[in-house]
Amino acid sequence: MEFNISLVGQAITFALLVLFTMKFVWPPLTNMMDERAKRIADGLAAAERGKQDLEAAEKRVADEMNKARQQATEIVMAAEKRASQIVDEAKDTARAEGARIVAEAKSEVDQEVLRAKETLRAHVADLAVAGAEKILRREIDPARHADLLASIKAEF
Repeated sequence: MEFNISLVGQAITFALLVLFTMKFVWPPLTNMMDERAKRIADGLAAAERGKQDLEAAEKRVADEMNKARQQATEIVMAAEKRASQIVDEAKDTARAEGARIVAEAKSEVDQEVLRAKETLRAHVADLAVAGAEKILRREIDPARHADLLASIKAEF
């Protein structure tokens, strides 16, 4: 009988232990496990959000890099175009300056030719007068010869 009483005592103790555990121990344990599960879930969600944010940031970086490359290409193209314009402007300026210098040189040459012709005419006239004077020294009318020589001088 002692065995039955001992078994019943153990059963009652076990039942009291189960009731005590269910009433006082089990709720805090389940709360802690629920809180831990929630923290783990929050951590996983945050990691997933971080992963998505990282992917979005990488995409934005790639987009910005493409924009920067495109802008750099546009800047280089604009610089090359401006350099070409500057070279063309310099060529046009040099051509205009060269044409002006050539025109001035032609004008100076023409003036020098006219001066040389005038000087040559004067020398030829002087020579003609000197030659005619020597040949015609015996002639009586010097005024008439002066008129004749002036007309000859004007013709040349």
